[in-house]
Amino acid sequence: MIDTSPVRALDADAPTARMGRSAWGRIALCVVLALPAVVFRIGGFAPDPVVDLLVFGGAVVAASFLLAWAAEAAQKDISGALAIAILALIAVLPEYAVDLYYAFRSGYDPAYEQFAAANMTGSNRLLLGFGWPLVVVISLLVARRYVRAGALPASATKVLQLEPSSRLDIGFLALLAVVAFLIPLMGSIPVWFGFVLLAAFVAYLWRASQVPDDGDEEEMVGMAGTIAAMPQRARRWTIVALFVVAAAVILSSAEPFADALVASGSALGIDSYFLVQWLAPLATEAPEFIVAALFALRGMGGAAIGTLIASKVNQWSLLVGSLPIAHVLGGGTSGGLPLDARQVEEFVLTASQTVLGVAIIIALRFHRWSAIALVALFAVQFVVTDTSGRWVLSVVHLVAAVVVLWVNRRDVLPTLRAPFRRQTV
Repeated sequence: MIDTSPVRALDADAPTARMGRSAWGRIALCVVLALPAVVFRIGGFAPDPVVDLLVFGGAVVAASFLLAWAAEAAQKDISGALAIAILALIAVLPEYAVDLYYAFRSGYDPAYEQFAAANMTGSNRLLLGFGWPLVVVISLLVARRYVRAGALPASATKVLQLEPSSRLDIGFLALLAVVAFLIPLMGSIPVWFGFVLLAAFVAYLWRASQVPDDGDEEEMVGMAGTIAAMPQRARRWTIVALFVVAAAVILSSAEPFADALVASGSALGIDSYFLVQWLAPLATEAPEFIVAALFALRGMGGAAIGTLIASKVNQWSLLVGSLPIAHVLGGGTSGGLPLDARQVEEFVLTASQTVLGVAIIIALRFHRWSAIALVALFAVQFVVTDTSGRWVLSVVHLVAAVVVLWVNRRDVLPTLRAPFRRQTV
């Protein structure tokens, strides 16, 4: 659905152009895929949980692509680290819509309490355990072409160098990863804690807006590049239209999609918890992964991994912070979103994986063996599903993180100070 053909760099002197039939065809295809969900929603149709899952799930995925194209193209008018932060936020909005519905529904239906945390922990671990390594592996494979051409040193096929501006994101993620361990200790996500996390997100956006632009405009690929190349007025109207259409489809499909996930589990004989934790995030984050992969294919691995790191910051601050508030607004207790023993284990496992991820990238380098290790540890959790296994895997994450942090100990303090200091190019 995304054009992978070469796209010329966009610069201040590049001529603008109108979108061709191929580009409009991709947009039309997404609209057609989303249309059945609109018809089902307006007509109140719900023939079967599995059919509902396919219809509304397809609509969410299609709208996610529209959202991703518009968000990336919007960087033409918004530059710098703040653009990366906003892009990461918009790209995960489909996931937020589904997760916040579960949290809101749990306020008056306790059976849904487990699903709110399940969707968040699943998407969080999927992003780091699969998304990060995917981008790194693609970037290192692409680097081989430049090494053979003599444009890069041989080491470029072994290590992905992150952008210096990523230090701010990594610093915020490190602090949030440590704070995240308070959630299992408290056994819930209190409302006051949610507001603390929301404040952290606001601080993150504020600090990102202060990062000076390095002056180099990044090349956009595929549909985003096509939209960004349009004349300014047409580009902005197109981006706004895509945002509005995508948001309308996502908001109207989130509730039936979320309910269909739970109902389909019973209909298919599959654990509903498993579907909510893994199928929903896979559907909502697929466009984000593809956009990041396209960046990596164009030799822009630093920008690709930077977007995914920013998404992790968004998840641990804005998303987690919003869950208890949505729960209370749905009729839950003022104390916040309660967690059962399973959810406590899931949060510990998710937080420990995040700590390991921070340890790996804290030196602004991502080694290929680190990517392989993350994928392997991510895969293990599908085999080790019992309580003791999750605790052991969490310990493995933390032990490995301590070792890697010791190796990169010189970068620990500069990273932790980054959120509190003005960045320079």
